[in-house]
Amino acid sequence: MREEITKYLKEELLGWGKFEILWLAVASCVILALSLYWKDTGLGILSALTGVWCVVFTGKGKRSSFIFGTINVVLYAYIAFGAKYYGEVMLNLLYYFPMNFVGWFAWKKHMNESTGEVTKEKLPAKKSFVMYGITVLGIVIYGLFLKFLGGNLPFVDSMSTVVSVVAQILSVRRLMEQWILWIVVDVVTVIMWGVNFANGGESIATLLMWSIYLINAVIMYVKWSREVKTNAV
Repeated sequence: MREEITKYLKEELLGWGKFEILWLAVASCVILALSLYWKDTGLGILSALTGVWCVVFTGKGKRSSFIFGTINVVLYAYIAFGAKYYGEVMLNLLYYFPMNFVGWFAWKKHMNESTGEVTKEKLPAKKSFVMYGITVLGIVIYGLFLKFLGGNLPFVDSMSTVVSVVAQILSVRRLMEQWILWIVVDVVTVIMWGVNFANGGESIATLLMWSIYLINAVIMYVKWSREVKTNAV
């Protein structure tokens, strides 16, 4: 057990570049500083910080992303419940929470010992088209269900939820296309929480968290694309 923990810690600390460390530090400091300025709750700040650490470590290909993700989904679900974003609540508690455990063990089998990162792959074109078609159909069906429940912005909430489900599957499978979907999710969710804040919502940290998610998704899409191309040569 001790040897496994030592090996794991070495993998997590291996291969970090100056830009990656700087991005992690800047993202964390921006969340913390602005959340304190806007007097957000401690729960909101902790949720935002663990969420940012999760997506940055995911982009880096480190398994600790699933540890931060587990903490984040529980806290975020509580905040989303207060805002009546029921799709977000169900997504986090019924899907993200167990998927963090699945991802932890799935990534363990595909770690590159020389880099300390998970190996990245690309989805074939035909499978990509099928995936996008199923995603659109799911958005429509789930949006009608959320509208029936009386949730806020049901189809926006549905798009965020359904695309997130697909993106998380791609993440567990180590596929580069996840970042395209995360960009879509992040744009939609920034709008959703922006509306909430404009209408008197208090969780500015959550809005900032999703804004940083969006920037991170763009950065990591470029990073994973380059690595997949390099590995294919």
